Amino acid sequence: MTARRRLRSMRSRLLLFISLALVAVCAAMALTTVFVQRAYLYGNLDDRVGDAVERCLGGAALQPRLTADLGFLHEQGHPTGMVAARLDADGDIVSAAVVARENTTRRLTTEQRAALADIEADGSMHTRTVPGLGTYRITALDRDGIRVLVGLPMDDVRQMIRGMVLAEAVIAAVGLSAAGCVCAVVIRRQLRPLGRVAGTAVEVSRAPLGSGRVGDLTRVPERDTDPDSEAGQVGAALNRMIDHVESSLTERLRTEERMRRFLSDASHELRTPLASIAGYAELMNRGTDRIEPGTAWRRVSAESARMTVLVEDLLLLARLDEGRPLQSAEVDVAALVAEAVWDARAAGDSHDWQLELTLDAEPLVTGDEARLHQVVANLLANARVHTPPGTRVVAVVDTRGAHCAVRVRDNGPGIPPALLPTVFERFTRADASRTRAGGLEGGSGLGLAIVAAITAAHGGRIDVESTPGRTEFTVRLPLAPQTPLALSGEGARAR
Repeated sequence: MTARRRLRSMRSRLLLFISLALVAVCAAMALTTVFVQRAYLYGNLDDRVGDAVERCLGGAALQPRLTADLGFLHEQGHPTGMVAARLDADGDIVSAAVVARENTTRRLTTEQRAALADIEADGSMHTRTVPGLGTYRITALDRDGIRVLVGLPMDDVRQMIRGMVLAEAVIAAVGLSAAGCVCAVVIRRQLRPLGRVAGTAVEVSRAPLGSGRVGDLTRVPERDTDPDSEAGQVGAALNRMIDHVESSLTERLRTEERMRRFLSDASHELRTPLASIAGYAELMNRGTDRIEPGTAWRRVSAESARMTVLVEDLLLLARLDEGRPLQSAEVDVAALVAEAVWDARAAGDSHDWQLELTLDAEPLVTGDEARLHQVVANLLANARVHTPPGTRVVAVVDTRGAHCAVRVRDNGPGIPPALLPTVFERFTRADASRTRAGGLEGGSGLGLAIVAAITAAHGGRIDVESTPGRTEFTVRLPLAPQTPLALSGEGARAR
């Protein structure tokens, strides 16, 4: 079981596969060398046997009538251990001897002669084992009726081949051991970055990500993120994944925090009118001498209306979050903004309301007219509620470019810089820097959130810029297919 687990690691598998490949290569090279050397040595031996039989045949031809004469073996140059024989016409051995040391010969025994029998005098090579002498390479020739058999011992060639095989085996074993050690070191060093990447992944996997706390997760060191290496690519990908995990966790925590704050604010906003309604109802139950019924009924109706508006705003935001489709029709933005400005002027005549039109094309967009009117009305109401009397509020409709821009600008005290990043979040109020009216005029902090949601649902975007003395909200909506509008001068301006 332990060995199986070890073989599961990449390092062990690589070392095993490389070792097997080296063994196969070394075995192939060794076998090839042995076979080539063996063929060469046997070929050389066959040549020597052929030369020896030619020489002996020439010596026997000097005495053609002496068919059993082996006098040619006494000539100089014959190697020790060479066997020679004279054959008759039927191929039987007439006489046979072996060259001993000091150029002497020794007759072969009957058993030894029997090992040389049945060899045709056709010049082909044969391998025979001669008792008491060893293994021989033998051939026989027939020339003009003179038949001679000659054999040379093969033991020296076989011993040389065995020595060569043993030497190659020892060299291969030493070489494979050295190569295995080198490969083990190289593989260990090359896989060390991958090990560090794996260690980082294990450490990140052990981090308590489900606890809701986002800390600094461990990153792969920069040296292990080289894009030119496979391990570096894995390390860089792991770092990117860790970045995504951290950003996702951070965003999730922010979303949960916003949701908790949203629920808390919504509960607070609903609790206030409910508490008022319950209080007036309790007073009415105790008797009409404690409060005038008409007054109590008016307060209950007002708080009910306030709660209804809040619930409707929340339902609208929920529908927009779900991506429910809005009504789609062609809307004249200029007319819509003009109506909203007149409504704002009627609701807050203490402000200076102005309308500017800068039109290079017809201000037509495709969308829900009621919701777009709500966007402009909310922006104008925001300027009216959060700026002091006498503030100048300018609504601008601009169709220069590919979008229709609606800008609401005022010269009030502005929005605090710390509040700008969250100004479009739900239940966000600017109480610290802008005067907030009481009662229904104060709003619930959902107006700008509704503006942003409706604008996004129409494929547009909203931006805000604010400094002391100048605050401008800009809503950009895609223009509907339109025909260029010819205007004289720089545009139109209305007050």
